[in-house]
This record gives sequence, C-alpha cells and structure tokens, in this order.
Amino acid sequence: MSWKNQGGGPWGNGPKGPWGTGPQSSGPNPPDIEDLIRRSQDRLRHMLPGSMGTKGAILVVALVVAGWLLSGFYRVEPDEQGVVLRFGKFVQLTQPGLNYHLPYPIETVVTPKVTRVNRIDIGMRLAEDTRRNAAVLRDVPEESLMLTGDENIVDVDFAVFWVINNAEHYLFNVQNPEGTIKAVAESAMREVVGRNNIQPILTGARQTIEQGVHDLMQRTLDSYGAGVRITQVQMQKVDPPAQVIDAFRDVQAARADAERAQNEAQTYANRVIPEARGESARIDNAAQAYRERTVVEARGQADRFLKIYDEYVKAKDVTRERMYLETMERVLGGVDKVIVDQGATRSGNGVVPVLPLNEPRRAPVTTGPQTQGATR
Repeated sequence: MSWKNQGGGPWGNGPKGPWGTGPQSSGPNPPDIEDLIRRSQDRLRHMLPGSMGTKGAILVVALVVAGWLLSGFYRVEPDEQGVVLRFGKFVQLTQPGLNYHLPYPIETVVTPKVTRVNRIDIGMRLAEDTRRNAAVLRDVPEESLMLTGDENIVDVDFAVFWVINNAEHYLFNVQNPEGTIKAVAESAMREVVGRNNIQPILTGARQTIEQGVHDLMQRTLDSYGAGVRITQVQMQKVDPPAQVIDAFRDVQAARADAERAQNEAQTYANRVIPEARGESARIDNAAQAYRERTVVEARGQADRFLKIYDEYVKAKDVTRERMYLETMERVLGGVDKVIVDQGATRSGNGVVPVLPLNEPRRAPVTTGPQTQGATR
C-alpha cells in the first residue's frame, strides 16, 4: 500500500498530523519512495530491449563481471618488477611482460623500477634561482660539516647511487627507503671521516674513504633488510670550513712546494748515485783486471826465465848467443839501420861517413814557390 493512499502524509490524514493532535504541517509532501522505485524500474525497462527484460539484466551483470575479471591483466615494463599483494599481503614477484592477478580489491600490484640508478645528494641541494632562471647548487652545512680524527672540521659534499635489488624487502621492510638511505649515508661518512686525519682526506685518501663508506652502508642496509644495493659513493667536494679555507690553501701551497723540492732532490739523487756507483764499479773492475794481468804476466816471465835458465845450464854458449840475437832483434827491430862494410871504408873508395844514407828513404817536403826557386 502506498503512502498517498492513506492521505495526509506517511502517518495518516486528518488534522492530527503525524504525532497526534495538533495542526497539520504546511508545505510540500515528502517524496514517495515506492513511486521512485517504480520509476527507476520503468526507466531500466525502456533502456533494455522489450523482450529481454530479465535476460538483459543478466547480460549486463555478465558483462560487468567479465570486465572486472579482465581488469586483472597488467603489464610489467623491462625496468620494473611486479609485486602482487592479496588484501595487502605479499604473494609473489612477477617478471617483465604481461601478467595477471585477481582483480581489485582482492589483489593489487606494485611495479617499482629495479634497474634505475637512483641518486641521493648529501650536503648539497639543487635550488631554483629565479633571477637567473636556472638551478644552482646550495650547500647544506648541517649535513656536510664533519669532525675528523685529529679534531679538525671538514666540509664534505657527496652523492650516493643505489638500485633496488629486492622489491619485496624494499616495499615492506623499511617505511621510508630514501630517507633511510640518506641517514645511513650521512652516518657512515661521519664514521669513516672520524677515523682519518684531515690531511689525507683533503689530498689522496678520497678513494679509500669512498670505498669505506660504501662497504659500511651496504652492511648497515643489509642488516635492515632494505632491499637496496649501493653502487657508488662519490665525493663531490672536500674542503675546510669557509672561515679558514684561505689559511688551509696557504698551508697546502707550502706543502706542495716542499714536496716539489723533495721530489727534485730525490730525482737528482737517483741520477747521481747510480752514476757514482757505476764509476766505482768500473774502477774496481779495471783494478781487478790490472791486478790479474800483472800477476799473470809476472808468473809468465818467471816461468820463461826458469825455462831459459834450464837451457842455459845445459848449453851455455848456444843459449848465450841465442839470447843475444833475440835481444838485438827486439832492440833493432823498429830502428832504421845502415850497415857499412869496414873494408870499403879503409880503402878510401867507400862511403863518406858523414853522408846521411837514410835521407833518401824520407819523402821530399814541399815548402812553396820560394823554396822551389831557391832549389833551382
């Protein structure tokens, strides 16, 4: 029975109104609910074919269910990994490509990028310069100022590069992964810098410090189960504080000059010392060779003398004559000799004794035109 058949509104008609005696309320009547339902049904019948009232409704429901089931298909990109959640609980990991999960709200999927290299800057920020319309690097001293092992302060700006290596741990073990990585990086850098003096940090120990921070960060994040892998720690700027940087630069320049002078002295020593050692070795070898030669020659002369003496004892005259001839041969062998027969000299028809018989052997010397004219 509809409300309008009763008259006077949903609680009856008459002057009593809905709650009993009293004047009837004025104004429009409230809407009829049955009438609204009936009108909605009529509109639905007009939308469907005339002969498919119930069947059409079933078809619409089937189409809705089919669309709901098809909504479970999803695509995972090559740089992503699918994480399927069933009522918010982890179920499985899916690989890149076309995959399927039970439609929402039963299952949902999250696709974090597991191959993208992420970067976190510590001690510096990129800020927009409205006047230049460009990005400028702004220093963050509360992150970059650190205490060294020798109680000095150093300003360190560095960047951390990382990737996701376990999507499940990355999504569920740490609430704020990027904030956690940043806090761990800052803590690790402060610890490594605190174990070193300021001089190696400013000069040649950067690679060692970067590797130490990398290893310490990876161990800490693995203990948290963060599901990330640190690929690189890169120190961008390492300077003393701005208040004392000029004094530090003067000290660095003085140390550089000292190292340069030391290197030059070392270079000179490396050149002179080997030369001196080589010369000493040469003199030593020459003396050794001279000693060996002299000893051998002396022994040879002694052996020769003994052999000649043995022969002299056996035949004195023959040995004496042979020794004389050998001595004269050795003495006169390199001297110009002129042999004059004594008989020719005595007869008076021989050679004049003052005639230089050895002069014809010498080549004539030409002294110029004056000498030739005088010769003529």
